[in-house]
Amino acid sequence: MSDIITLLPDSIANQIAAGEVIQRPASAVKEMLENSIDADATEIKLIIRDAGKSLIQVIDNGKGMSDTDSRMSFERHATSKIKNIDDLFRIRTMGFRGEALASIAAVAQVELRTRLKGDEVGTEILIEGSEVLKQETISCAEGTSLSVKNLFYNVPARRNFLKSNPVETRHIIDEFTRVALANPHIHFSLHHNGVEVFHLKQGNLRQRIVGLFGHNYNERLVPIEEKTSVTNIIGFIGKPDAAKKTRGEQFLFVNNRFIRSSYLNHAITSAFDEILPDNSFPFYVLFLDIDPARIDINVHPTKQEIKFEDERIIYAFIHSSTKRALGKYSVTPSLDFNNESSFDRMESFSRPKNELVVEPNPIVDADYSPFKKENDARSLSNLKSWKNLYSDSRKGEDVALLPDAENDFRQTTFVIPSRWETAPEEQTLINSEEEKTSAPVQLHDKYILSNIKSGFILADQQAVHERILYEKYLKQLNENAAPSQQQLFPQTLRLNAPDFEIAKEIIADIRMLGFDVQEFGNTDLVIHGTPSDLVNKDASKILEEIIEGYKQNMQSPKLDKREELAFQMARQASIKNGTRLSEREMNNLLDELFGCENPSFTASGRPTFITYHLRDIEKLFEKTD
Repeated sequence: MSDIITLLPDSIANQIAAGEVIQRPASAVKEMLENSIDADATEIKLIIRDAGKSLIQVIDNGKGMSDTDSRMSFERHATSKIKNIDDLFRIRTMGFRGEALASIAAVAQVELRTRLKGDEVGTEILIEGSEVLKQETISCAEGTSLSVKNLFYNVPARRNFLKSNPVETRHIIDEFTRVALANPHIHFSLHHNGVEVFHLKQGNLRQRIVGLFGHNYNERLVPIEEKTSVTNIIGFIGKPDAAKKTRGEQFLFVNNRFIRSSYLNHAITSAFDEILPDNSFPFYVLFLDIDPARIDINVHPTKQEIKFEDERIIYAFIHSSTKRALGKYSVTPSLDFNNESSFDRMESFSRPKNELVVEPNPIVDADYSPFKKENDARSLSNLKSWKNLYSDSRKGEDVALLPDAENDFRQTTFVIPSRWETAPEEQTLINSEEEKTSAPVQLHDKYILSNIKSGFILADQQAVHERILYEKYLKQLNENAAPSQQQLFPQTLRLNAPDFEIAKEIIADIRMLGFDVQEFGNTDLVIHGTPSDLVNKDASKILEEIIEGYKQNMQSPKLDKREELAFQMARQASIKNGTRLSEREMNNLLDELFGCENPSFTASGRPTFITYHLRDIEKLFEKTD
């Protein structure tokens, strides 16, 4: 039997390696930017076209490469970062495997131009599918320019699995953001399809955060700086008002390398317990400086997973540092056991010295007695006349006086089902179908109770309205555009770059929902009009919530794009729990609900109503031994 094991050709081996290292255009961007950082560049320019599918180019002013090094850099396992096994335990550079350029060259058309500082000429190399087409001496600027064209041109299956341009662009911006945050001393710029998206000058970490996420973040940052024998922790966490409904603005770096760790992420988020609403995620940019001998970064080709010598103590340090920073800057309430706070409050409410203090003089009716006969009609113990407490002369309606939002009193009409009557001696339940009423009743300004033949239903008014609006908006998206109510004063909404890319992807559908929205340079949107359902609401906040919800759905898609947009709009426009409804409004809601295609559940799967059958209720009142 002949031998069957052979060595794979380098071109095939590189393509296999590319499947792990270069998964999408953003992966190539990350590797190329990190190479520029390792080359001690102070200016790095990233140029992409068609979300990196047509072109990814990185230009830096680093130290460049010699003629021999430039050719060797495309060989597998060729690196200048480590020389022996001991170097693996003191790695400070971003790259060290020697696989990135070889993997990129195996699945793209690559052009490299580089010149060492002090040399008069440089080198140009053209590679296509691991095959070197040209290498010659040229005149070029000091540093390196690396262009990657037509990524995955020879791996059509991988190229076909790439997402839409806005999605791939967002991934590129995510990688760019991580590298830029870790290196605020480097000047970065990002150009997409000829438009400059970022222009980040050299500065400190706060300035870099503001440059990437917007000026409104400047007032939301809480600094952290702790030094211990195990690790040093520096960076910023966001105040509660900077939290969002989706993950994505959580950045943890170890020795300037971005890492993913759900365990350490929990150390930070748990410090925000009781000051953040459920399903909200805080903003943070934290840097841990640890002895490289205490960690192992050679775990995964992406180098975003790290093994710690003692992860529990790192968890404790991060958690306590976060809690300390929140307390120090009065983000969370803190107790000072050396000071009695009640005296501070008394001092703060002190009056001017000459101001007279007048004692209250309550008016008391000395003749009033609850046991007098003339007061019996106002006593709740008199069941015979209990309805008189709520009676009004208007057509026999039952009226109660209830406080409104401003603590004064107004008359609100309630319909008490006629099947409840009061006998002279006791209350009795008249169980006759003729005397039942179909009028709905609102419970706690949140639920609607309505009789049906077999019992009653209890509906969640917000869920009901969400379902009605969801089907309405979905119909608008699939058929025609909704009317837009023009605003007297247009609103400007400034987004960060990743969110702006999402907005561009869905802006056509947003307009179909009734928003008159236009792009307005950089990452700004101008809102000229809103759907008629949202005239009295903050349009910019609603758009932010729609984008945030859409981004959340992208992480674990349950609905398609239009269904998700309709769902987010329905959530924003629906009546909220705590809203008082009239009988007519409740009837209209229930009528429209049962006219829906799927009245039982919201688009997210939440029940809109629950049915209670009389036979089940009767069992609750059966005699038990």
